[in-house]
Amino acid sequence: MLQLQNVRVNYGAAPALWGVDLDVRAGELVSVIGPNGAGKTTLIHAIMGLNRLSGGTVTWDGEIVSNLPPNQLCQRGMALVPESRRLFTGMTVRENLELGAMHPAAKKRRAESLERVCELFPAVRQKLSQASGTLSGGQQQMVAIGRALMALPRVLLLDEPSLGLAPAIVSDMFRVIQTIHQEGTAVMLVEQNVSRALAISSRTYVLENGRVIAEGDSDELANRPEIRKAYLGL
Repeated sequence: MLQLQNVRVNYGAAPALWGVDLDVRAGELVSVIGPNGAGKTTLIHAIMGLNRLSGGTVTWDGEIVSNLPPNQLCQRGMALVPESRRLFTGMTVRENLELGAMHPAAKKRRAESLERVCELFPAVRQKLSQASGTLSGGQQQMVAIGRALMALPRVLLLDEPSLGLAPAIVSDMFRVIQTIHQEGTAVMLVEQNVSRALAISSRTYVLENGRVIAEGDSDELANRPEIRKAYLGL
């Protein structure tokens, strides 16, 4: 469904991604792990057209979509939950959610999608008329995920969804991610909480210094001594 081949991204003369190959199959949950500065956010932004490629291709359903603008990728079935949520804090929760349903197909199902988001996140239903900037960090993350779901994505790209959240909220967040996946949406999870990411994903890519240095079944990677030592502290 989603395939990256030899993807390269430069910031000026400095390379940030070097020849990345990666794929996400229909209905799959794939995680991307790695240390700070590995290029994880650069990678997810490159997929969504927020970083221009210096080389390589991004393919979606057999069509090369490299460097298409985000709105066109959204219409094709991709949605991004950015790091740090990026809500419009002066707007209500309902307004933020409705902004996710702007392309024609999503607009037609806006009411249905809003109800689905409220079922996934009961706390959101109680806050619909409240300014999103007054919500807790965990509630804001719920709204950010809900906003992406309003676009009816076939693949949901999540950039560090657990960042800055309390452990109890992190557990709830990962349960919801699993539910979204089980309902049929493919998920690409970029995450520093390595143990959580490995536990819920079927396959994992390890990114370091802009390169994929390891990939495979998440269970198999979790048992590799070098991964356990470097990322799990074992």
